Amino acid sequence: MPTEILMPALSPTMEEGTLAKWLVKEGDTVSSGDLLAEIETDKATMEFEAVDEGTIGKILIEAGTEGVKVNTAIAVLLEEGESADDIGDTSAPKEDEASDPAPAEASSKTEPAAGYGRGETDASDDTKKAPAAGTDEKGDRIFASPLARRIAAQKGLDLSGIKGSGPRSRIVKADVEGQSKSDVPTATAQEAKEAKASSPAAMSPGPSADAVAKMYEGRDYTEIKLDGMRKTIAARLTEAKQTVPHFYLRRDIQLDALMAFRAQLNKQLEPRGVKLSVNDFIIKACALALQQVPTANAVWAGDRILQLTPSDVAVAVAIDGGLFTPVLRDAHHKSLSTLSAEMKDLAGRARDRKLSPQEYQGGSFAISNLGMFGIDNFDAVINPPHGAILAVGAGVKKPVVGKDGELSVATVMSVTLSVDHRVIDGALGAELLGAIKDNLEAPMTMLA
Repeated sequence: MPTEILMPALSPTMEEGTLAKWLVKEGDTVSSGDLLAEIETDKATMEFEAVDEGTIGKILIEAGTEGVKVNTAIAVLLEEGESADDIGDTSAPKEDEASDPAPAEASSKTEPAAGYGRGETDASDDTKKAPAAGTDEKGDRIFASPLARRIAAQKGLDLSGIKGSGPRSRIVKADVEGQSKSDVPTATAQEAKEAKASSPAAMSPGPSADAVAKMYEGRDYTEIKLDGMRKTIAARLTEAKQTVPHFYLRRDIQLDALMAFRAQLNKQLEPRGVKLSVNDFIIKACALALQQVPTANAVWAGDRILQLTPSDVAVAVAIDGGLFTPVLRDAHHKSLSTLSAEMKDLAGRARDRKLSPQEYQGGSFAISNLGMFGIDNFDAVINPPHGAILAVGAGVKKPVVGKDGELSVATVMSVTLSVDHRVIDGALGAELLGAIKDNLEAPMTMLA
């Protein structure tokens, strides 16, 4: 039976994407792992791989099509012995039908997997009373590859109790091969209800678009359509400010010793083509501080706190229309020159939207530096599930009073640590910020 290839969810926040380029054409034979297309997600341009083998029978969505919703059929895959004559009606559903699908029990199709889905099957009275294939008892969609479904059916496994390791947590062959019926728990209705209630979609969206537009009737304005990245930023930051109990700690850091040390190192590194930035030192200082105050190296995980062992530090990178926070993993183990090179690479690929999700997900701590734009100080919003984020301002010349009471001029940088109070208490946050300050004011110790 022909298999529909569906628009995949290539990142956790992806709801729709642009089918940028097809890498196959109708009639091509593909195997599992072959590249099918390039898809622009809300964060990056990524390659989409085949899950099953077969022949591309029909391409349903043309290259360059924007706003293709996740799980929309984009092509049809034929199995051995099948031909284009076996492909049924593949016309796209109407917009209102796509966004508000009919109840599962009324459907005459099996529910599609995230990536691939089966074609039409006969509907009997029994299937109308029971949940549709590919759904749990509540009718919620279960994402699984066709091969995983076949193996699960042979073993009598309940897919709703299996955690998938594929894109958008899709269940794949490896997830079901080693399972037995007794190994798989069944999700309860209460768990599903709690998950739905805690989702961002359940939160109040605020005034409608029409209500806001009505306020500005008679005024000139340009309406700018939201792309996937801007929608994601809006949803994530709204969720963060509504659900994360922020508090803020501020310190001034004197940079004169760091600036002198940096100039000395850059002179020595010049033959190697390496030039360290102040931001490279800040990354290193934060990574070491997370090791010096390990209980602050933590994230909020809903009903528990996860305390990380390595220092995985995310750094905000501004791009056209939004920002990325690529993660420098094991930053405490890396030299300043290695951190500098890695950060330049990640920032460059972030601006080209070429990062994979693994490169901008994770970490326990983030840095947002607006000092290069002349901002003296600001408060940054925590990126869940991080425990804290450091907002870095510009280094400016200021009068300071020394320990002996003498007045002098120093280069001072103002920083603000935004902290999730569920993860880090006030005294612990102060200890972490103090460690960051000490590392930056005595930069040579970071090389010890």
